[in-house]
Amino acid sequence: MDRLMRRGGSYLQEQMPALVGFCMKVLISIVVFYLGLRLIRWLVRIMRRSMEQMKVDQGVVQFACSLAKILAYLLLAFSIATRFGVTEASVAALIGSTGITLAMGLQGGLANLAGGIMILLFKPFQVGDYIVQNGLTGCEGTVSRIDMCYTRLTTIDNKTIVIPNGTLSNSSITNVTEKEERQLDVKVGISYQSDIRQAKGILERLLEEEPDIYHERETAVFVDELAKSAVVLGFRAWVPTDRYWKVKWGLNEKIKLSFDREGIEIPYEQLEVHLSKNIDG
Repeated sequence: MDRLMRRGGSYLQEQMPALVGFCMKVLISIVVFYLGLRLIRWLVRIMRRSMEQMKVDQGVVQFACSLAKILAYLLLAFSIATRFGVTEASVAALIGSTGITLAMGLQGGLANLAGGIMILLFKPFQVGDYIVQNGLTGCEGTVSRIDMCYTRLTTIDNKTIVIPNGTLSNSSITNVTEKEERQLDVKVGISYQSDIRQAKGILERLLEEEPDIYHERETAVFVDELAKSAVVLGFRAWVPTDRYWKVKWGLNEKIKLSFDREGIEIPYEQLEVHLSKNIDG
């Protein structure tokens, strides 16, 4: 028993330098990992501020910062691994095999990454634009963030929609707010008994009185259709994009009040049923 204890003690004495060295490596690795995380965050923060000062598109800033952060984390992990005796060749082989496995298992993720790159290159929309996705989902909202694989939209009722970039890049997208001006197209039906000229005059007057309409641009008041139960009138004008809905809602209300005041009838669909009673002699 004493001989066994002496052998164990001598073995521990022999391995003590290696054990102390390993513990020091672990301790140094923890310190390097902690300092590395803080350094990466600091560098990414500086990178973001520099790109914002250069007035780079916000979507590009978000994408570039996300990519730089991932690459920096990989570099940090690589530097820590080499401290434990892992060779560069082993790390390269591990990265290669892992990359192939991930490429096969994460084809959708790679498609989303490629979609994000295409969005940043061709810029169908930017952060702050209001877009409508004309795909199967029919999502719409204001672009709040463009990440590497996903784009975030904020709806008008403050909900968040997360859409894969691969889906967006393969969809038909309507960018509502890309242009500063937008054409306002309003239609309203009047009865066949109402005076068309009087109704058109009311619409022309409302357009002239509306301050948010670009009066230097062409406006038009027209008879759009002779429908089954109404004469459909319409008008077109140009308004600032950010005032579009306010102007449209306001004009709809003014049209109804003005037509009521001037005796112009706005018909609604009615169903007339005629009953006949046959009396057998």
